Amino acid sequence: MTKAIEQQLIENISVILKKSLTADATLADLREKQKASFKAVFTADSAFSSSADTFQPYVEEVANDLLKWQASKDQAQLIGLVKKIEQLFTVLANFEQSYN
Repeated sequence: MTKAIEQQLIENISVILKKSLTADATLADLREKQKASFKAVFTADSAFSSSADTFQPYVEEVANDLLKWQASKDQAQLIGLVKKIEQLFTVLANFEQSYN
């Protein structure tokens, strides 16, 4: 069961990585046009400890969380990781909908 969960997490993070690269390129373009002036993708009260105006630091945080979970198999870590993945998918989907 753990292997199936691990594989699904890896697949989800891979999808998020691809989507985030596209989103970050769009953000760079919007900043050039002075249409994106926010300081962080997620608010301070989100599950993330990172704070950045691009998606990459959040993707790195999720990847690091996956490595920590793989080492510990701690259920609380897994729950936190899944919540972060869900938040990234939601925000990336909303962003894609807005700018495509």
